[in-house]
Amino acid sequence: MPDTAPDDAQQQNDPLHGITLKAMVEALQEKLGWDGLAEKIHAKCFTYEPSVQSSLVFLRRTPWAREKLEKLYMWTFHRPYLHKKYREKKGFEAPASAKLPRKPERAPDKARDAPGEPEADDQA
Repeated sequence: MPDTAPDDAQQQNDPLHGITLKAMVEALQEKLGWDGLAEKIHAKCFTYEPSVQSSLVFLRRTPWAREKLEKLYMWTFHRPYLHKKYREKKGFEAPASAKLPRKPERAPDKARDAPGEPEADDQA
């Protein structure tokens, strides 16, 4: 019989490993509120008499809604992880602008910054 369980390395790399659906719903509800959840995921369980229990029942029976909730959870709480993984998967490097050194601070220009009399060269 083939072993279908994911290996430990794959589980460690999965940011959703060990997070229950209930914990995801509660965290998103706390962060976005029921109105925010309803705006992001168009489901009746978030708009009409929303509760954690009714949402769990709906999400467990509806694969597309569960997938959207997981993606929203990842986007809300694990955004840096997503960006890094996407870059590594696609083989992208950091943008060229990120590799450029910062510009040095510009020294103050005496003629421009000093209040008072204009320089002698300007009066001629």
